[in-house]
Order: sequence, then C-alpha cells, then structure tokens
Amino acid sequence: MIPLGAFLEVAADAAGAALIVAAIGLGVLHLWRGRSVGVQLAVVAFATVGATIAGIIAITLAMMISPHDRAVALTVVVVAGCVGLGVSLLLGRRLIAANRALAHAVRADPFVRPGRVLPAELAELAGELEQAYERLADAHQREQALEHSRRELVAWVSHDLRTPLAGLRAMAEALEDEVVADAGTVGRYHARIRIEVDRLTEMVDDLFELSRIHAGALRLTRQRVGLADLVAEAVASAEPLAMAKGVRITGAAERGLPLEVDAFELSRAVRNLVVNAIRHTPDDGTVDIRGEIQQGMACVTVSDACGGIPERDLPRVFDVAFRGEAARSPGGGAGLGLAIARGIVEAHQGEIGVTNEGPGCRFVIRLPVSG
Repeated sequence: MIPLGAFLEVAADAAGAALIVAAIGLGVLHLWRGRSVGVQLAVVAFATVGATIAGIIAITLAMMISPHDRAVALTVVVVAGCVGLGVSLLLGRRLIAANRALAHAVRADPFVRPGRVLPAELAELAGELEQAYERLADAHQREQALEHSRRELVAWVSHDLRTPLAGLRAMAEALEDEVVADAGTVGRYHARIRIEVDRLTEMVDDLFELSRIHAGALRLTRQRVGLADLVAEAVASAEPLAMAKGVRITGAAERGLPLEVDAFELSRAVRNLVVNAIRHTPDDGTVDIRGEIQQGMACVTVSDACGGIPERDLPRVFDVAFRGEAARSPGGGAGLGLAIARGIVEAHQGEIGVTNEGPGCRFVIRLPVSG
C-alpha cells in the first residue's frame, strides 16, 4: 500500500502538470474564441490528452517506474487520446455542417427549416427562427395592407373633400358677387353651407379618431353601463335619420347585463353600424338592433335589409376606406365609420364581424360581460 505522504506527493505532481497543460489550453481557447466549434473542440481534445500525458509522466517519474512500463502507459494514453481527438473532430465537423445548414436556411427567402437532423440546441434555435420568420411575414403583410388602406384613404378623402369644398366655394362666390340676392335663395345657400361645413367637420373628426386608434392613443374611460341602455341610446340617436329616409328602426335588449366600457366610444361604434345600416337599407326597410348574451359574451347585433355584401368583400368591410361596389360609410365620409367601429371594439378586447343573413347583413359586436 502506498504511504499517504507519497500518495499526496504523486497526486500533487500529477495535478500540477495537468493544471499547467489545462491553463495553456484555456489560453489557446481564449485566443481562438472566435474560431469555429470544430477548432475549439480539437483544442479541448489536445488539452485533455496533453494533461493526461503530463500527469502520467509526472506519476511515472515520481514512482520511478521502469522505462518499459512508462512507455506502455504512455502508449495507452496516446492511443486513447487519439481516439478521443478523432471523435472530437468528427463531432466538430457535424456541428459545423449543422450550423452551415441553419445559416443557409436563414439566408434563404423564405426561411425553410433544414431537413437534416440538428443537435437539440440548434433544432430549438431553428424552431424559434421559423416562428420569428412567420411573425415577420405576418407583420409585413399587415404593413402592406395598412399602406394600401392609407393610399385608398388619401384618394377617397381627396375626392370627398373636393366635392363639398367646390360647392362651398361656388356658393360663397355667388353670395360675394351678389349673383343671388333674393332672401329665399340666400337662405338656402346659408343652410347648404352649414350642412357642408358640418359634413366636413364630421369627416375631420373621423380622421382624428382613426389616427388615435392606429397610433394606440385611444384612452378608454370605463364605467358600468347596461346593455339595454346602450341599445336604447343607439335607437334614439338614429331615429331622425331613419325617419328622414323612410326606414323603420327597432331595438330591444336583455336588461340587467352590465358592461365595463367607455360609454361614449362604444356608443359611437354602435351608432356607426346603425347609421351604415340605415343608409344601405331601402325605403320601407327595417333596421333591427338587438342586445343579448351569446356563448358568455354580450352581443349587440345590427341587422339591415341592404341586400347583402358580395362574399369576396366581406373580409374587407372593416378596412380603412373600403366601400365595395356602391358602399358608403357612416357620415358620407371617406369609408372610416366601420374601421372606427372595429378599432373601438378591439380596444375593449371585443370582436366585431359581419355576415349575410336574410334580406341583408348582420353586424355583431361581442364584448366581455362584467361580473
């Protein structure tokens, strides 16, 4: 049995020699930290073999082992080290190949996940990159759709502003030049100017509201509101327009259904749907507003008799400036009413949709019910 003192001396010699080689290996790794994984694995393998050989030499010298035994021990260590080095180099090549495959997939457009089997970490990274690419692609599509909507909006606003402004200018010039002088005509001109100014004011208000929605600056002041009160207010505010157009308007809602909403903004959204329905419903048609619970959500349904919307246009009804084949949005504006309604509903964490049903369309707002 080796005495404890001799054992500790041998262990210290072996540890010292191994630490020297390990320190050299760490220094090389630090200098080559920017090199490939294969090179770094080769350095690790060389350091491991070198530390083992240094330890064996230190031990054999301290224990005065015969040269023959020392050669045998060193041969075994070198062979084992060469095998380990070969395995490290093979692993390094595989890692490099997997990394190159992943880099090639990233440079490709669109991103295609590598077909070869990747190490777990690289496979996880490939999955994250695939999801990130999908999110970027979705964001790019949304950006393109938004840019298209903005261009349509500019075109429609320019058109809708030009008409009333031209009328205002003509009437102002007629009054200024005294082309019209009789009291009746002057009164009609003044009334028409007032109507056009109100129309332009409403259009500007819609543009401001939409800009707040798109900028995320819409601030909601929530309060407890009954669903029945919301429906009743929508019916009352739309009755003058319905009577002027000869459209019947009806409404009903379940009482005792509380909502935590911004009453002003949500009323505006519902009113936009109702006014839109009235303007697209022919004379003697009916617009119906209902408030009820459906699948745990508070629902406000606006049904009209517009004759329906082409199926291809249904997904775009709430887009900015979309008008379809002869559509007009609330206020006779630039196609903002339904887009504003969607923005307000989504700001309340709700949903809005439209389907063709019966003689016309059925718009539905779904909102969480307060506890």
